[in-house]
Amino acid sequence: MMFGKNVRMERIMDRKTGNCVIVPMDHGISIGPTEGLYDMKETVDAVANGGATAVLMHKGLIRFSHRASGSDIGLILHLSASTDMGDTNNSKVLVATVSEALKMGADAVSMHINLGAETEPEMLRDLGNLSRECEEWGMPLLVMAYPRGPKIKNSYEPEYVAHGARVATELGADIVKCSYTGDVDSFRDIVRGTLAPVVIAGGPKMASDYDMLSMVKDSLEAGGRGVSIGRNIFQHKDVEGITRAISDIVLRGASVEEAMKSIKKF
Repeated sequence: MMFGKNVRMERIMDRKTGNCVIVPMDHGISIGPTEGLYDMKETVDAVANGGATAVLMHKGLIRFSHRASGSDIGLILHLSASTDMGDTNNSKVLVATVSEALKMGADAVSMHINLGAETEPEMLRDLGNLSRECEEWGMPLLVMAYPRGPKIKNSYEPEYVAHGARVATELGADIVKCSYTGDVDSFRDIVRGTLAPVVIAGGPKMASDYDMLSMVKDSLEAGGRGVSIGRNIFQHKDVEGITRAISDIVLRGASVEEAMKSIKKF
């Protein structure tokens, strides 16, 4: 089934570079309705026209958004969830299956795990089972791996980030999403230890476009293969422009200064 995985991977990653620009839009379950995710078709069109290689969302949103009137774009179905309303928001549970993803035409699936959370054992078990199912069906698996829990004081600590990313690879991830650790040298060690392709999360809304684009550029210099950035894209004043700027860096090797020209001035 590896041939099936390879075919599908080409739909979410750029064939020439092997890099990707993924825009996750799964925030509604965690935090509820939020700016940028009301008119889903408009947002998906904007990131598709800006050059993103894939969007990521929960199963219920596909009918309201995916492949609207803009450019074609890959689809990653997110399979796990939790809400910020409860005391167990770090504990992710599976809410969809690989077979559902196949029926919906998804090109890949994703799962979120939090190392250090109270239900870490259950999440690891679920990831192991999901990975086996993905191998069976030739479905690429993206794993979002973060160190989050009662004993984790700094979730950006390179040692913790490296451990989480390695766990994702060891359990079968084809792409690993993790936090950027703040500098090229420490993140180079993360990439080296992960083995599978690494993409960075966007994190909280950043102070400036230049800072975000610099982070993207530095992650690539360290060996990263792209981004999976949500709020810093879909809540931007120029969604298409910021997507194009990131795509220019990730897929075309542009400098930060060159990429900044794609963003409208307000």
